[in-house]
Amino acid sequence: MSKVPKYWNKAKKYLSKKDQTLSKLIKSYESPSETILTSRRDIFFSLCKSIIGQQISVAAANSVFLKFKKKCKNKINAKTVSRLTFTQLKTCGLSRQKVLGIKSLAKQTIEKTFNPKLINQMSDEEAINYLSQLRQIGRWSAEMILLFTYNRSNIWPIQDIGLLRAISKNYKKKYLPPDKFVSLLKKRFSPYCSVATWYLWRSIDPEPIQY
Repeated sequence: MSKVPKYWNKAKKYLSKKDQTLSKLIKSYESPSETILTSRRDIFFSLCKSIIGQQISVAAANSVFLKFKKKCKNKINAKTVSRLTFTQLKTCGLSRQKVLGIKSLAKQTIEKTFNPKLINQMSDEEAINYLSQLRQIGRWSAEMILLFTYNRSNIWPIQDIGLLRAISKNYKKKYLPPDKFVSLLKKRFSPYCSVATWYLWRSIDPEPIQY
């Protein structure tokens, strides 16, 4: 795991001045033991985890991922995955679509038709579009990758149910919160929407989210 993003402390000060609700949340999660956004910096690992975790509970995703990791002999990379057969992957508890997504990712990584190094030179929106071209990766998954693997500072994942629930709870809005209000918060929190998202998630989840 890498260190906390460089912008984190600056972002906390900025957001605390901009928004009273967020200022209270930031103070609530200030203990030294508090885990904050860290990253594996391993895009292949993160994309596999993202595909595995789609549309299933966290507990189910963890169980499937452990079986997948074991099948890969703890080496989750494109070469290892490309050697596994469709059936071997399916026995981890993966659906047909997820197996195809992971196999396709391994193939594109080996053939370099998917080149993660390019992402560093892209804007957030360009990177989301680039990642979304991968099989089984949609906008939400791409945003999670930018937030957790690349630690981009201004990701505001408005398709994320947890974020929308947290906005409703903390700003006394009905669920779903109005689009207009969600957009207003994005303007208020930019260029540190990722940090705002993190603290909003924290307010509804007893465990810090690691992706």
